Amino acid sequence: MNKKQKKMLRRVIVVLAIFFILLIAEHLGFLEPIPWWGQFIIYVIPYLIIGYDVIRKAAINIRHGQVFDENFLMMVATFAAFAMGEFSEAMAVMLFYQIGELFQSYAVGKSRQSISDMMSIAPEYANVEVDGVLEEVDPDDVAIDSIIVVKPGEKIPLDGVITEGSSFLDTSALTGESVPRRVNVGDDVISGCVNQDGTLKIRVTKVYEDSTVAKILELVENASSKKARLENFITRFAKYYTPVVTIGAALLAVIPPLILGGGWANWISRACIFLIVSCPCALVISVPLGFFGGIGASSRIGVLVKGSNYLEAIASADTVLMDKTGTLTQGTFQVTHVIPSNGEKDELLELAAYGEAFSNHPIALSIRQAYGKDVILSRVGNATEEAGHGVSVTFDGHALLVGNEKLMQAHNIDYVPCKEMGTICYVACDGIFRGAVVISDIIKPEAKAAIDAMKAAGIKRTVMLTGDNQETAEEVALQVGVDELHANLLPGDKVDRVEEYLSNASGKVAFVGDGINDAPVLMRADVGIAMGSLGSDAAIEAADIVIMDDDISKIAKVIRIARKTLRIVKENIVFAIGVKILVLILGALGIATMWLAVFADVGVAVLAILNSMRALKTE
Repeated sequence: MNKKQKKMLRRVIVVLAIFFILLIAEHLGFLEPIPWWGQFIIYVIPYLIIGYDVIRKAAINIRHGQVFDENFLMMVATFAAFAMGEFSEAMAVMLFYQIGELFQSYAVGKSRQSISDMMSIAPEYANVEVDGVLEEVDPDDVAIDSIIVVKPGEKIPLDGVITEGSSFLDTSALTGESVPRRVNVGDDVISGCVNQDGTLKIRVTKVYEDSTVAKILELVENASSKKARLENFITRFAKYYTPVVTIGAALLAVIPPLILGGGWANWISRACIFLIVSCPCALVISVPLGFFGGIGASSRIGVLVKGSNYLEAIASADTVLMDKTGTLTQGTFQVTHVIPSNGEKDELLELAAYGEAFSNHPIALSIRQAYGKDVILSRVGNATEEAGHGVSVTFDGHALLVGNEKLMQAHNIDYVPCKEMGTICYVACDGIFRGAVVISDIIKPEAKAAIDAMKAAGIKRTVMLTGDNQETAEEVALQVGVDELHANLLPGDKVDRVEEYLSNASGKVAFVGDGINDAPVLMRADVGIAMGSLGSDAAIEAADIVIMDDDISKIAKVIRIARKTLRIVKENIVFAIGVKILVLILGALGIATMWLAVFADVGVAVLAILNSMRALKTE
């Protein structure tokens, strides 16, 4: 609890004790000899102790023209109760209203804590090395290419590249992943991670305002501004509902006595009950609190939801479209098969590695990585790239060709077509076919289980979109278990496919991409989900939901959280409105007591708030 909540709790405990003492005294008849004005003073003192801030807020709001709110309703109802001599009831109404407010404050604090844990990633300083001496400076003042030093236990303040040292990084505040990540010289690191054991020197690649942590903090701060339709409905509902019931209570107090004659005290009492019951705090608080809890629960598993409107949208999704590379696959190429026509595999890999010696293409890098030895560039000469086909070089004086089928055909090489799935690099030396190297983008181990989990969470169609050829796409689709696939797509084609599904789907359409090349599609879908986007500006800007690591299984988790949140919010709306309407009718008919009115207001609010807190728990 914070200081304000502790102060309120002390007030509640003191006044609650006084209330029970007075209740016992009244029941035993000890207060009967005391005149009415003496009893008024006895009750009004604890009433003011517990309710002075409500009266002050109501007065301030009235002065600013904002008359109709719960503070005004409580003030009018309790003042009227005092005027009718219902001293204990007036005190009870204010006391239990404040107990409800305390529950609300605590619940909001718990919900905010889940999000403020993510806010704690903000760095306080950066250690900049100047003439061999470390100086603590504001991260905002650090320029690109500066060298910063991060000691064990410190947060990495800015995005950069490690130039010296190795360590384990705690990324849990960003990703929800508890397992530390090993980093070495040359690795990219992002702000917000905590350095665990080794001292690191990092060359800064982004100024603070463009860094990952700054963008994430901005999105977290703005998340509450994007309201769901249900939230907007409740806001509009309360705006018109409160003045209507206030006028209704006034009419209830005045018109029946004028028509029926007399009985003013009875009808004023009914009007007070009407006012107390009509307070909309159960709805106004519990509905936003439920969505806030859902956003907090998502942040705890490393998923940033930019607003409750997106949480509402993903809860209604029945179709999920996914990019293949970086979403269903790891997005890193590896040599999966080495198929020599004659000779050894190592010899074929050596030829392929030297053929790709001067290329920085991911396929070339994967071949050299599989070769595992240093490439001596002096052994290679006359390198010529044949666009769209491959490369030709001289290697130790031999004519070497590395490329696709078209390269083999252009040089009249008698090659054996390879039927393996993936990108095929054919190798020929001195006009003789030497074999093929197959490079594949490895499917994520968790991909199939993640697709199954989405279906279990209520997704009806899972669709894979890829620029790969049909054969490769079908092989991946078969392994991961998607329902439909579309291959040979350009980025513009993916937008067209999303448009088709948007026009035909019964529910919302979500698109999952790596956030770098898929920004147009992420923005066009009902819900754009960025995968593998840690540190990606494009993902953070374009997506509605950002999964802070590349764990595809979190899609199903956030769908479950969203649907649970919507279920809780709807339960609160039905329960609160149902109870209030029932007690309003009973109050107007003179059946409901002031105590029942207190339950219909404070009791319903507390129950709704407690129900909303269930949204904080992940499933």
